[in-house]
Amino acid sequence: MKNIQRILTYLFSAFMLFGGINHFIKPEMYAPFIPDFLPSLAINYLTGIAEIAVGVGVFIPRFRSIATLGILLMMLIFLPLHILDVFKENPAIGSHQAAIIRLPLQFLLIAWAWYIHKK
Repeated sequence: MKNIQRILTYLFSAFMLFGGINHFIKPEMYAPFIPDFLPSLAINYLTGIAEIAVGVGVFIPRFRSIATLGILLMMLIFLPLHILDVFKENPAIGSHQAAIIRLPLQFLLIAWAWYIHKK
């Protein structure tokens, strides 16, 4: 069971690292998710840095617990953005169908983050 949890932890870490790096490679992909009243590019880059930080933190045993908690908190913070996206006229993810599919996926990511965080 510990091996499965470790594999899922490293897999989620890789997911976060990829996402964080992608914030710098394709910032335009994330801009539609950021509310208009916030500085889009700054929020995008800060989010990318945070995702990279928690992704790296998972690989360092001393920081693993705080990094996995950070992943969990980020997934919870992102949840309202995905809920709002379902109700937008033009969802950031591309279509209403994609937004509706993504919402339960976000809950799965939250459950996954909780699983890897708990000891």
